This record gives sequence, C-alpha cells and structure tokens, in this order.
Amino acid sequence: ITHFVSSMGTTGTIMGTSAYLKEQNPRIEIVGVQPKEGASIPGIRRWPKEYLPTIYDATRVDTVLDVSQEEAEQTTRALAAKEGIFAGISSGGAVAAALHVSSSVQNAVIVAIVCDRGDRYLSTGVFPGE
Repeated sequence: ITHFVSSMGTTGTIMGTSAYLKEQNPRIEIVGVQPKEGASIPGIRRWPKEYLPTIYDATRVDTVLDVSQEEAEQTTRALAAKEGIFAGISSGGAVAAALHVSSSVQNAVIVAIVCDRGDRYLSTGVFPGE
C-alpha cells in the first residue's frame, strides 16, 4: 500500500488504521476526506478545529482532500453501476478522493475504505429508479 484514503466522520477509522499502517511503513500516505465548504455528505464531517474529536491527531493524516456532494454522489452511483458495489455516499466520497490521488501519482497501490452501504440512501434520490 502506498496510499490509504478514508472519509472522516468521527475520525476513528482513519486514526486507528493510520496508527497501524504507519507502524508497518511510515512512508504510506494517509489521506483524509471531508466535504467541501458548504457541502453536506452523510457520514463525513468538516470539523472546525475547536470541535475536532479528541481522538483526532493531525500528525497521523498526511493530506486532507475536499470532496463535493455531487462528486460523492456520482461516484456512489458509478460504484453501483460499474463495479456492483452498493455503497453509501461517504464511501463514494472516499473513492472519489482516491481517484483524485490516482491521477497525480504513478505506480501506486491506493486503498480506499468503503465504510457504509447504499440501502440507507434509497429514499434520498441518490439512486434514481430506471
């Protein structure tokens, strides 16, 4: 693994995984994902510094990328249609960020965590009926 990408909600997943991965290989790039300013992506938060969870340690995250709600939703739909992965919107955000990372690096092994499922969003319009 050269890069690990995770949406940041409570930040528990990215903190725990980062601690383990950095023990194994300190060169692994840890990428956190948050909504763009003004965007609302269920399961991902844009934390003001004064309200960051106490578990969060900024030294364990190398880069934080912003993802728009539209980008997260489009990627969520693409995961379902093209890959058969029925994921939720925060997972779409993580995969969208991983795709951004992949466009700027070569010979990388990028892991993005899919941490929620799509059935929770059936009534939201993210998955339009065909």
